[in-house]
Amino acid sequence: MPKNPHPLTPGPAPTTPPLLDDVDRALVQALVDDGRISNAALARRLGIAESTCVGRVRALRERGVVTGIHAAVDHAHLGRPLQAVVAIRLAGHDRAQVEAFGDEMASLPGVLAAFNISGADDFLVHVSAQSPDQLRDFVLDNIASRPGVSHVQTSLVFRAHPGRVVV
Repeated sequence: MPKNPHPLTPGPAPTTPPLLDDVDRALVQALVDDGRISNAALARRLGIAESTCVGRVRALRERGVVTGIHAAVDHAHLGRPLQAVVAIRLAGHDRAQVEAFGDEMASLPGVLAAFNISGADDFLVHVSAQSPDQLRDFVLDNIASRPGVSHVQTSLVFRAHPGRVVV
């Protein structure tokens, strides 16, 4: 059997999720509910000492369980009321090209998230735009005309139904 001239490099090693006890889970849930809660209020809410609380939150950050506290933004109030999800199929699947494509998509102005997915399409890109014309121009100029892109399908987002973080 001939050797593959382009063997795939292995992906990252599988990791086991860090074990969380009941206090850790309650801390994470409280931070998801209100990321601006003070340490004193958080400690009171959970019935633990403030020093324990600050240490536990620090440990959750260091372990990578809590990766940041973010503001939820209404894009319409920022002048970008139109949202769409763009499904993209690539012609090839060279690892370096796929990684570079994802990084490039995520860095474009107006891109809210870029997902490398399985299935018929390779990427879903969530974008916001000021108008239908701006959305069309964005897709044509930044995605459809890119070498290696074989298919693009844009779907407008009528309404988002945010999920709930499972702790």
